[in-house]
Amino acid sequence: MRKKIVAGNWKMNKSLNSGINLCQEIIDKNKSEEDVEIIVIPPFIHLSSLIDICKNSAVKVGSQNNHAEASGAFTGEVSANMLGEMHVSYGLVGHSERRTYNKESDAELFGKTMALIKNCINPIFCVGEHLEQRKSGNHFNTVKEQLKVVFELNEEDFSKIVIAYEPVWAIGTGETASSEQAQEVHAFIRKEIESKYSTDIASKISILYGGSCKPSNAKELFGMKDVDGGLIGGASLNSDNFTAIINSF
Repeated sequence: MRKKIVAGNWKMNKSLNSGINLCQEIIDKNKSEEDVEIIVIPPFIHLSSLIDICKNSAVKVGSQNNHAEASGAFTGEVSANMLGEMHVSYGLVGHSERRTYNKESDAELFGKTMALIKNCINPIFCVGEHLEQRKSGNHFNTVKEQLKVVFELNEEDFSKIVIAYEPVWAIGTGETASSEQAQEVHAFIRKEIESKYSTDIASKISILYGGSCKPSNAKELFGMKDVDGGLIGGASLNSDNFTAIINSF
């Protein structure tokens, strides 16, 4: 069975105190042992505090970014080694905002992915097309090219990652890919994994949808055969909305 996952990417939001309060609310509202992996992915300043309060809870903590190198003169960066020592469970790699604003190359993304795996942190590798690529019908080729980064991994390492499909045109815009559009791309991703590795590996990799997923559409999205959960943005900043999405399964 593939793991069902709901991950909340807080991006550059929440003060330390408000982040602690939000995380505690999420823990309190999700005390029962559900068959869903719940992840909060806050700014770096929150990590230590949230890892402490998430101990012995159903909530895991993830990082928004990491450097490919273990240490060095990289001012402003954080290594996967450091995150591993903090017991971070997941790490985002290749989010569309970092691809766009930070111009991250495929080589950088591969290095970051490997660094996470070496430190026993599960990468959440993001792929997805911009609006012009969708309109031109080039979205499948775009996603296929992005997947080549993680297709450099051997089977054992690849089995440790989660894929997040985020149509860039639907992030923070209020626009959402229809459940059929999401399923179409998720099925394509799973078929690509099967072609590269095996049917067994493809059947075990969780593929999340990210792109204005909210309580009103989560149940329909999560009901699709190849949609195994969500990478949630704005809706993860409210514990009621985030819990409603978790309960959509």
